[in-house]
Amino acid sequence: MSEAVREAPKKERPEFRNIHVTELSNYRMPLAAIVSILHRISGFMMFALLPFVLYLLEQSLRSEISFAYYQGIISYPLVKLIILALVWGYMHHFCAGVRHLVMDAHIGLDKDSARKSSAGVLIVSLSLTVLVALKLFGVF
Repeated sequence: MSEAVREAPKKERPEFRNIHVTELSNYRMPLAAIVSILHRISGFMMFALLPFVLYLLEQSLRSEISFAYYQGIISYPLVKLIILALVWGYMHHFCAGVRHLVMDAHIGLDKDSARKSSAGVLIVSLSLTVLVALKLFGVF
């Protein structure tokens, strides 16, 4: 082997590694990834709070007095915000689920379509949540 070949500097190979938790703030995720993560969060939120919501429903249906009691509890602003978080979870999970069903039919799988559909999911779910918030807080 010639001397020039042996002394040629080796190119640094790129290093691919997993992202650590401390590096998450430096990583810019695409919009489709954010929608996917929010889909998982909203699904878990609905699943975790389902027993509590069913318990409240069962208690409110026992009698007219218990219904009036829970109707009074719902009038507090903090409780309305919790209800609004549940509404957002449902709206987002539903819209993202429809997006995933369409993608399962092999529609909109390219990068540009995925970006547009994820933006659409965010716009539709947030606008429906705002409409429910306006109704919940008595604007109309």
